Amino acid sequence: MEKEDDILSPRPAQDETARMESALRPASLDEFVGQERLKENLKVFIQAARARREPLDHCLFYSPPGLGKTTLSYILAREMGVNIKVTSGPVLSKPGDLAAMLTTELAEGDILFIDEIHRLNAAVEEALYPVMEDFLFFINTGQGPGATTLKLAVPRFTLVGATTRSGLLTGPLRDRFGIVFNLGFYGETEIARILARSAAILGSRAERPALELIARRARGTPRIANRLLKRVRDFADVKSGGVITPEVTEAAMASLEIDSEGLDNLDRRILATIAEKFGGGPVGIETLAVAVSEEPDTLTDVIEPFLMQGGFLKRTTRGRVITSKAALHLGLKLPRQTELL
Repeated sequence: MEKEDDILSPRPAQDETARMESALRPASLDEFVGQERLKENLKVFIQAARARREPLDHCLFYSPPGLGKTTLSYILAREMGVNIKVTSGPVLSKPGDLAAMLTTELAEGDILFIDEIHRLNAAVEEALYPVMEDFLFFINTGQGPGATTLKLAVPRFTLVGATTRSGLLTGPLRDRFGIVFNLGFYGETEIARILARSAAILGSRAERPALELIARRARGTPRIANRLLKRVRDFADVKSGGVITPEVTEAAMASLEIDSEGLDNLDRRILATIAEKFGGGPVGIETLAVAVSEEPDTLTDVIEPFLMQGGFLKRTTRGRVITSKAALHLGLKLPRQTELL
């Protein structure tokens, strides 16, 4: 099973964004739980822009998937009182796609949200530079000596970019964002607060200890927490009269094969593979991806951030190495040289 379809994947399922995240997504910065310093700064920037009656400066959010980048873009639109147009880097395949969006779908002050902005086509990215700086779009017509360049003014708007791989952004693009924030993983207390709010929206009765059990397995990611809550709610509706109790939560997690540290079968298989096939590491990402039949990008973008944050995996210059914590949790034996890394 691919990680994108797994319950502990921080990426949205194909129909999940519209169905679930829209219902549970906070509508304001005050409702948004966590990322306190980011929220404080955004409130200042929004208040200043509104006082000057100017569009908000271009914003860039980067983090692993599921931590709130898209949610924040919608919140910015609501707080600024403007509309938002949502697209992604792969969708904008040529400059004409960008030109059509800028000239027909955006008004003064609106927000253009580009998800996976690191995947923009090079020609589209270059066309975006004068748009971000001077709100001018240049169109080349004709070829050879008869070629001309048309200058097209576009509404003053705010570009909000989101990426899970900030290292792939080019320097010229990154430098054109005036506001840049990194979203970190959430603490268990924050996740429990998010779950309490989500349970209320879903109309589910949930005991606080049960929410804390879910939060402990949510990998510090609100999207995963809400997904787990919905699955536990299913078990509660069938086995405990609709009340989410610690007992039914533990039973649901056992059935879903999610352990006390929030690891699923794929996580455990990756750690066990490093320990058993590669002596605990180090092992290169390409080799590891082949060994577990996963894409390298899935390992680096989706799986590794949590394993490293949780202290189960180290990334060294020579490759990936599992830690003594991972070995103890899974009952694995590490070679002495690995234990010293």
